[in-house]
Amino acid sequence: MDPADFPAGPAASGRAAPGTPRTVVLDGGRLRDTRARLEHGDRRLARTLRELTTRADNWLDQGPWTVVDKPKPAPGGDVHDYLSQAPYWWPSKPATADNPWGCPYVQRDGQRNPEVDTGTDRQDLEKVFDSTYDLALAWYYTGEKRYAVKAGQVLRTWFLDPATRMNPNLDHGQFIPCKYDGRAIGIIDFSQSYTSVLDAIALLDAGAPGWSRSDRAAMLAWNTGYRDWLTDSAFGEEEGAARNNHGTFYDLQLAALAYATGEKDLARRTVLAARALRIDPQIAADGSQPQELARTRSWHYSAFDLVAYTRLAAIGEKVGVDLWAYRGPDGQSLFGAVDYLLPAATGAEPWGHPELEFHRFAASDVVRAAADAGDRAARAAVPRLEAPPGGDLWELRPAAEQLDSITG
Repeated sequence: MDPADFPAGPAASGRAAPGTPRTVVLDGGRLRDTRARLEHGDRRLARTLRELTTRADNWLDQGPWTVVDKPKPAPGGDVHDYLSQAPYWWPSKPATADNPWGCPYVQRDGQRNPEVDTGTDRQDLEKVFDSTYDLALAWYYTGEKRYAVKAGQVLRTWFLDPATRMNPNLDHGQFIPCKYDGRAIGIIDFSQSYTSVLDAIALLDAGAPGWSRSDRAAMLAWNTGYRDWLTDSAFGEEEGAARNNHGTFYDLQLAALAYATGEKDLARRTVLAARALRIDPQIAADGSQPQELARTRSWHYSAFDLVAYTRLAAIGEKVGVDLWAYRGPDGQSLFGAVDYLLPAATGAEPWGHPELEFHRFAASDVVRAAADAGDRAARAAVPRLEAPPGGDLWELRPAAEQLDSITG
């Protein structure tokens, strides 16, 4: 298909162009300018847009999803409570009538137990996050109503409709059978991707058909309730005290929710605090992340933590904090942490640390983020990066994502 045959953008097709979105991580002005380039016939961007709309088209016949249709409710008995199971915990005994779970469970770091993908809400949640992001972006760039309508349906079903909505808490995230009904680290089920949902909502708020003022107000209320749970609950306090990627992602989620719900002072304080609280102890002078290198998936987790940092830095730009410019007492910096990954990210050198399943493309987005922020080494590395499965969508959604599939 020739790019000239691709559906025209909103202005070219006669539809009213959406306004500049008040996005949380994504740069709304940059998205507006990218849309204008598409409308003026940028053929290279049109090819990238085809990759995005292919993803969005695949969502049109899927879902919507809801927390209330899992086989069993969360341990508290409320079907509206979100439930997920710890991914790296496995039964140590054969299942029997007296011990149907095969308890006790034991940890195998980095090895995902396939049973966590059945009977809980985790996979459906990921589909909600991914679909709304793809669909909202596709609507913003094409003006095609069907994308906005589907995104709104997914959001209303999961978050808003009384019969199907999720309660705004993560009391039962990453439970371990026969051990814990829920754990603080289950918060990462949301924190690693929920900023994409906040940006999807902001995109729809820019004038999407079928997305009403009442929808906008109801999502604001849900996000405010969830923000308050995150700051006030024991699980939230525990996750915020984590010293590895869990703590970084907590800060990202809190700053994003604060910004999205109008608490910009809280967003600013959270980003500012991350300098001494996160960067100083987590990143070494040489750019390595010792706590992540200790994992069996050290490459994945080193890139994964930087997804949180680069998105947090993007929020920082909106509240007057330049996290990229920060240097710790030993020279620690986000640029240094990204540069540490460059030899392996470009294929110039092998990754010299434990990694059960190396994917070079896992670091591509964080390198692009550093390049955009002014890192010369990262900018020079961009042409040698490996594109992730499904194509490189950076120019359409310039915010780092977790590009390899393992989670936890």
